Parts: sequence; structure tokens; C-alpha cells
Amino acid sequence: MASLPTPPAQPDDDTDAYVGLDSDAADRQARSRGWDTVRAVPPGTFLTMEFRQGRINFQVEDGTVTRCWVG
Repeated sequence: MASLPTPPAQPDDDTDAYVGLDSDAADRQARSRGWDTVRAVPPGTFLTMEFRQGRINFQVEDGTVTRCWVG
């Protein structure tokens, strides 16, 4: 039986540190810290619930990050 692949390491990052940042600054910071995918969405956006390793999500309202989560 083949072994299961090991998922890539995810950055050890504090998601609360992004809340309150300008969305462009948050995007640059996340990419510099090693996040593969950075997704910014407006409040109320319907999203699928699958977890994706290496992705950080920002809820952005009026150009400011109001919520942040991984996956």
C-alpha cells in the first residue's frame, strides 16, 4: 500500500494580527509569511467549507480586514 502524502507545512501565524489592517497590507503580510493562497471576500459571501492547507481568508469591509481564518 502506498503511503499518504504529507501536506505542506502551514505558516504558524496569528490570524487576529490581521484584523484591523488595510486589505492590501494584510495581503502583503500574509504572502511574506508564507501563505500560498490569500483570499479576501466581502461580508456575507457564500463560501464552500472545504479546508485548504496553506490558505488564509480575510473578510474585508470598506478596505479593512474585519475577520481572518485559515483554510
